[in-house]
Amino acid sequence: MAGQGGSDLDALDDGALMVLFANGDPGAARLLTERLLPRAFRHAARVLGDRAEAEDLAQEAMLRLWKAAADWRADGEAKPATWLHKVVANLAIDRIRRSGRSVELGDDDFADAAPGVEARLQDDDRMGALDRALATLPERQRQAVVLRHIEGLSNPEIAEALGIGVEAVESLTARGKRALKSALEGQKEALGYDT
Repeated sequence: MAGQGGSDLDALDDGALMVLFANGDPGAARLLTERLLPRAFRHAARVLGDRAEAEDLAQEAMLRLWKAAADWRADGEAKPATWLHKVVANLAIDRIRRSGRSVELGDDDFADAAPGVEARLQDDDRMGALDRALATLPERQRQAVVLRHIEGLSNPEIAEALGIGVEAVESLTARGKRALKSALEGQKEALGYDT
C-alpha cells in the first residue's frame, strides 16, 4: 500500500495511517505529522509555558509515536491522538518535576492568526489572560482543562491520556473551569467581553 495518493490517505483515520506508516508509507507519516504535531505542541505549550521546550517535547512525543507504530493495531482501542496526548502529559509532568519550577505562561501567541490587526491584538490579550489563568491551576487540573476545552478531547480520552478515571477528569475540569472563571472574572470588559 505504500505511496497511496494524498486524497486516499486523507479519508483514513489515524489508526489506519499508523499501520500504513509501519509498513513504510511516507505519505501516511506526513499526514499523521500534519494532524498530530500541532495538537501535541499546543498541549505542551499550554502546560509548560515555554515555546521552545514545547517544540522539543512535541517532537520527542512524535518520535515515541513513530517507535510505537510497528506494534500499532488499527482495530485496537487506543487512538493515536489520545496515545500522543498521554505521552505529552507524562513528558510535561516529568519535565516540570525535574526542573522543580513552577509554570509561568507568558503572552506568547499559541493561537492561530486573527484576520485584522485590532482583532489580533484582542485575541493576543485574551490568550495571554487565559495562559496566565491556566498557569495558576495545579498541573493535573491544567492538563485536564487544556485537553478538554482547548484540544477538544472527550472525558474518556482524557482519562486514558492522564491515566485516571472519568470521574476524576470530570472533577478536575469542573474545578479548573471554576478557578479560571474566578481568575478571569474581573477582566471581562478589558478583554472585550462586555456582554
